[in-house]
Amino acid sequence: MRDEIIRQLAAIESEHNVKILHACESGSRAWGFPSADSDYDARFIYVRPKEWYLRVDLEACRDVIELPINDLLDINGWDLKKALLLLKKSNPSLIEWLNSPIVYQSDELFLAQINKLSKQLFNPLALFHHYRSMANGNFREHLKGEQVRVKKYFYVLRPILSMRWILTHKTSAPIVFQELVENIITDQSLKTVIYRLIEEKKAGFESDYREKIPEISQYIEEQLAELNALAEDNKRLHNELLGEEEKSAEKSTELGFSELNDFFLAVLNQELTP
Repeated sequence: MRDEIIRQLAAIESEHNVKILHACESGSRAWGFPSADSDYDARFIYVRPKEWYLRVDLEACRDVIELPINDLLDINGWDLKKALLLLKKSNPSLIEWLNSPIVYQSDELFLAQINKLSKQLFNPLALFHHYRSMANGNFREHLKGEQVRVKKYFYVLRPILSMRWILTHKTSAPIVFQELVENIITDQSLKTVIYRLIEEKKAGFESDYREKIPEISQYIEEQLAELNALAEDNKRLHNELLGEEEKSAEKSTELGFSELNDFFLAVLNQELTP
């Protein structure tokens, strides 16, 4: 499948007259818990020739490229300008793309410099609230019954562990789920149960259901109660993530667009330097 993805990326470059700067795997395969029938979610950032951006109707032009989705492969990407605007907001999907352990092709200098910008712009509050929303939504919709969809356990556990990572390290969380488990979960028996569930998911299918697992369900409920209580105390959450200097919450605003514009132009002019 890797060869097919690389072939399709080359076809995209040719057909759309773009240069793909970074292409990676997203979703369960990047997170480390694909099912036997998981599809491939290839994501990429691309740039067009400089002249394309010098147009009156630029805002009306599409800034994504999407191929038709099939049961096995989902490929889509964002224009560099769109990606940089989202980077300014610490967009979690983009941050995960930039740190995916499965890379199909990448300009190493581009990746190093955009990751440097990502760290400068990093807003822990934005990511914390994103993961909180994800965890609460999936818990509410999918983990209330006695029979639960196996994959949904991970769609709640991963954001919970990511929130804990952000609170502890003040950085974006690792992409690989097992790394989160090793660093955040201290109860060895709970780790064993979670790792057993990972193997069950890998051997099963996306649609598989199972009976609730008491140890994991209890952990999820306790963590959500604590994290939601923290989130509802806005001042406390700011202090936890940003320290006493709440002005740092405006870090991405203070950085402004100048660094992003400089980087954008350097990419367009092929003038990136180490």
